[in-house]
Amino acid sequence: MKAIEQALGWLRHRAGAADGAPAPRLGQPRELDLLVLWSAGALLLMGLVMVFSASIATAEGSRVFGNQPAYFLIRHAVFLAVGLIAGIMVFQVPVRAWQEMAPWLFIAGVVLLLVVLIPHVGRDVNGARRWLPLGVVNLQPSELMKLFAALYAADYTTRKLPYMHSFKRGFAPLASVILFVGFLLLKEPDFGAFVVICSIAFGILFLGGMNGRLFMLLAVVATIGFIGLITFSEYRRQRILGFMDPWSDPLGKGYQLSHALIAFGRGEWFGVGLGGSIEKLFYLPEAHTDFLLAVIAEELGFAGVMVVVVLFAVLVQRCFAIGRQAIVLERTYPALVAQGIGIWLGVQSFINMGVNMGLLPTKGLTLPLMSFGGSGILANCVTLAILLRIDWENRQVMRGTQP
Repeated sequence: MKAIEQALGWLRHRAGAADGAPAPRLGQPRELDLLVLWSAGALLLMGLVMVFSASIATAEGSRVFGNQPAYFLIRHAVFLAVGLIAGIMVFQVPVRAWQEMAPWLFIAGVVLLLVVLIPHVGRDVNGARRWLPLGVVNLQPSELMKLFAALYAADYTTRKLPYMHSFKRGFAPLASVILFVGFLLLKEPDFGAFVVICSIAFGILFLGGMNGRLFMLLAVVATIGFIGLITFSEYRRQRILGFMDPWSDPLGKGYQLSHALIAFGRGEWFGVGLGGSIEKLFYLPEAHTDFLLAVIAEELGFAGVMVVVVLFAVLVQRCFAIGRQAIVLERTYPALVAQGIGIWLGVQSFINMGVNMGLLPTKGLTLPLMSFGGSGILANCVTLAILLRIDWENRQVMRGTQP
């Protein structure tokens, strides 16, 4: 107990010194993790190209989008520019400041999830109310909540380190607020975001030293809850049936998956060529969002899909490597945030890829850093900026200078 208190006191002293630290110099590549920069940059640029390719037919064939082939390309480029500018600004903020703001950001996220459920305030799209209209753009609170959940769970775990083996004082309080967030997400409904946020929060708890028996109990309860959500929800049952045999009803509940599998089949090893997809021509729904990987598979083949998989694997590995380095330096909160980011990117990309390949039931989750969507791109860029800031501060501590 005394050792833990001393470690936390040292961490507070070190982090407090960062508040008056000079802004990091972005012009020095050696100050940052180049693998994070290159892998994230490649995914963002590849996403920009593939969103354009996947959305040309949809944009050109709809009066809603002005019959402009580049409609989604322009909007995605604007979102990307805004996200990069926001990321540069966020990079200047010390990690200590994020720890202080974490509870308030989490509360703000909960408020946004409540507001989006208010009739005539939240926007309905395809039977789901997940967006807040803000003039020319829509805000999706669940995307921001993923980041807020990672920041808050890391702060909570850091504060509760001595009680991580206690159900009442360590596990139960965080579990209660996360389940409340899950309830709000299921009301939208957004089951995919619920799974990702639970994975982030409880993954951070586990990495922070949560009792192994409690974690196993959580896994059992989560499995039972998952089965219950499917059993008592007609549309979720239909999705499971469509997943198990999409060809039994290829024009109904198996429509999306069957066309995604056709896209993968047509792509073979090296694809039909960039822009040559047939499935994106009004056959595959949400080709530029949820099923972007299927278009990549058709146009760039197995090789293109493997490039995406490897880039995500490198990025997730670097998240955990940066987190481990922070642990060595006794920087508990930054370590948990970095690893929480790794869980987020890893779980969400795995689910999206699994859905596209027919390994998981159809679920409305985008591919991080790549799929079209302003809220998602903004949240992803801000998250990467925080990760790079953690890495930068790690390097300053290793050099014996104040971060």
